[in-house]
Amino acid sequence: MKQWLISCYRWFSALLVDPLRLWAQYRALPVYVRNYFTYRRMNRGPQRFEVQQTRLMFQTADRFLPAGSIHHHYFHQDLWAARAIFVSQTEMHVDVGSRLDGFVSHVLPFCRVKYVDLRPLEANVQNLEFVQGSITQLPFANDSVPSLSCLHVIEHIGLGRYGDPVDPQGHQVAARELQRVLAPGGKLYFATPVGRQQLYFDAHRVFDPGTVLEMFHGLQLESFHLIDDRATGVREDIDFLLARQCTYGCGLFVFTK
Repeated sequence: MKQWLISCYRWFSALLVDPLRLWAQYRALPVYVRNYFTYRRMNRGPQRFEVQQTRLMFQTADRFLPAGSIHHHYFHQDLWAARAIFVSQTEMHVDVGSRLDGFVSHVLPFCRVKYVDLRPLEANVQNLEFVQGSITQLPFANDSVPSLSCLHVIEHIGLGRYGDPVDPQGHQVAARELQRVLAPGGKLYFATPVGRQQLYFDAHRVFDPGTVLEMFHGLQLESFHLIDDRATGVREDIDFLLARQCTYGCGLFVFTK
């Protein structure tokens, strides 16, 4: 029943409007009106900002929403990976498709990043070099990348969500490419949803952690950490058995070649 309700919520939010945001806006409307007239009444003085009817906005719902969320895969995953890159003292790192406004931005202050994504990107940011390309055909020579990451990406490959061709084996192709370009002695920082193996078309796959090991059979697993369903933090050196009990956990793998 719970999974059915979650599925209905996701569909309704994707096709129409987020019900939680709609409820917050409903609660916020009388507050907005009250604040509007209060501001108009109190707005006096030579340096005042005038209320103009053509520039009215309605953002009061933010007061009924959380300040933000740290109970999410990306928050803990991005910190974990950025910290690992910092400790490694890498000067040039290659990332494939991870979050620009998360992991990549965390790394840029202390490390140059060559960033690969299928979609175009216009950016002029210090330490960031963009290369448009596909994870299924990476623009690097064999054994050429000593420090490589791919976070929350491979589960999407082959579903057509981001403009890539539909291919049920797309994740396998992507894994082979990451292995191909990783340099001997290099490290691959890899993250993907783990738990009871499922496909949620066309959003993502959830992998059994054993499936991930099979995908990267040419590499050696150095460590495995887990962000479980509660997403309250990183659980270090966790057994695969606990990961398999998740519905939508996040496996954090470090592979070496």
